[in-house]
Amino acid sequence: YFLDQYGIPLVMVNPMHVKRSKELDDNLPTKHDKKDALVIARLLKDGRFSYPRLLKDIDAELRIGSTLRSKLTEDLASIKNRIIRWLDRYFPEFTQVFPSFGKMALATLEMTPLPQDIEQKDAEQLVFLYRQVEGMRVPQLPKAKLLIEAAINSIGLTEGTEMARREIATLLRQYRLLESEIESVNNQLAEMAKTTMEYDLLASVPGLGDATIVDLLSEVGSFSLYENPRQLIKLAGLTLRENSSGQHKGQKHISKRGRKRLRYILFKVIVPLIRHNEAFKKLHEYYTTRQQNPLRGKQSMVVLCGKLLKILHGICKKKVRFNEKHMMKDLYCLAETA
Repeated sequence: YFLDQYGIPLVMVNPMHVKRSKELDDNLPTKHDKKDALVIARLLKDGRFSYPRLLKDIDAELRIGSTLRSKLTEDLASIKNRIIRWLDRYFPEFTQVFPSFGKMALATLEMTPLPQDIEQKDAEQLVFLYRQVEGMRVPQLPKAKLLIEAAINSIGLTEGTEMARREIATLLRQYRLLESEIESVNNQLAEMAKTTMEYDLLASVPGLGDATIVDLLSEVGSFSLYENPRQLIKLAGLTLRENSSGQHKGQKHISKRGRKRLRYILFKVIVPLIRHNEAFKKLHEYYTTRQQNPLRGKQSMVVLCGKLLKILHGICKKKVRFNEKHMMKDLYCLAETA
């Protein structure tokens, strides 16, 4: 950004290219700073470099915010695992009553974390106690009865309970804080994404929610900046590669040379698209059931990820909303079912 501010051109050489070409001159696998500098200079001389895209304004905000949300989500999962570990030690029967961490489960851990806190009370007392927790309006009486039964028959540890209470209270505070931070970041990112010109166009695709649109824009930026959708497919590392020689024809696989997180986002979004978007659903059925060269489920999903990038690029480039019937007419394999 400093160089760009003063108009100094900046290019980037792929580290993989440096590693693969360092033996061309001396035929030696040695590596040191002097040799690396020489290899990089020769790659630059031959024009084997790329221009990095510097994120600015809303693109930079979305990239940083999306990364922050991802880190907070990882921290939340870590805290959740620590709570599960605590329960395995002191109240292993808890998960039989509460399979997930809902409002009542968190209220229970806040007010009566240990079995001995529960077995002395009846169900009505527990319901009244949990109602005092902020956000807990109507605790379930049947759950309270099951909780008492689980507490009476618990095999959890009964030693070190004072610090155990301190530990679970600390974990719950961290859990609630991370939940509120993630919700706040989500809302802020959604508001930022709605200010972009492409938000309404992307939101017109059934199956794409606010969180997915934010993630896509944070990884790709503006779709209209790309001249060809193949650039997006290559950016995601979905380009096909093969190892063939002579009469041997190797199997094709995706290159995975691209943005790993973008591939993750595409795979995550393609499942609800297949379920809720009729055009993608029929296209998936066609790829997996066609007579010639039918694809396996995951192979079809890879193809659909590339198809999704092409569609998103097309609607953003032409500034038109997604039309399911128009998409089905454009695909010869779906023309009969349109």
